[in-house]
Amino acid sequence: MSSTDVDMAIVVFLRGVNVGGYRTLRPSLLAQELAAYDVVNVGAAGTFVVRKPVSRARFLAALRRKLRFDAQAAFCTGRDLIRLEAGNPFGAEPSSPGLVRFVSVLSRTGPRPPRLPIVIPADGEWFVQILGLRNRLAFGVYRRHMKTIGCLGQIDKLLGAPATTRGWSTILSVLRILKSPN
Repeated sequence: MSSTDVDMAIVVFLRGVNVGGYRTLRPSLLAQELAAYDVVNVGAAGTFVVRKPVSRARFLAALRRKLRFDAQAAFCTGRDLIRLEAGNPFGAEPSSPGLVRFVSVLSRTGPRPPRLPIVIPADGEWFVQILGLRNRLAFGVYRRHMKTIGCLGQIDKLLGAPATTRGWSTILSVLRILKSPN
């Protein structure tokens, strides 16, 4: 994509789909149904790159018409993710096998930025660390543990807005699509 196209590309993150057999969908088929917007599906969790220039409101209306259920969606621009990557959010240190790097996309900017880093839970062994926040993109690491899901659920309250979380590997896949010539 050209730099102008990347600036105009919308990245959509559906929240809570294909989890535990509820609110299921086939993202690849949904992307095909939204082909008029040049949509590329990324994985099974409801992550899409919308390459055709369109307003968020117009695309969200088209998306809602295709879904069989109500779903929350968080958006950012391709430029937002390129800037995040350029800022090297995780530094040069290699990832540990027991940790997962993540990005949470907030549906809106919270009331005031919290003091970072945030450790969840605040006492005892941590399961989630929010290391930074760039506009509506929070990033950090979490431990591979059963208690982590509940801790990730606290991000909404701590940051003051609904957040949709994806692993850094998914974000890197989105970035590859954004940087590809099509």
